[in-house]
Amino acid sequence: MNRYAGVILMVVGIIILIWSRLTYNDSEKLIDGNSIQNYASRQRSINWPPYVGGALVIAGIVVAVTGKKRKNI
Repeated sequence: MNRYAGVILMVVGIIILIWSRLTYNDSEKLIDGNSIQNYASRQRSINWPPYVGGALVIAGIVVAVTGKKRKNI
């Protein structure tokens, strides 16, 4: 089980290293009247530093290497 967690950490770390910014659109209601409704669409982004991805890759390698192998009975 620990080896799978290590692999997942490595994959997430590589994805963060490749894409350091996540951008999405958010819709917000500005005016809500009887017959008038007005919406505004805003583009928002989430930024994370690349060293977070590097730390996740290193942690994934450590977890995968030191993970115990499951015994089959």
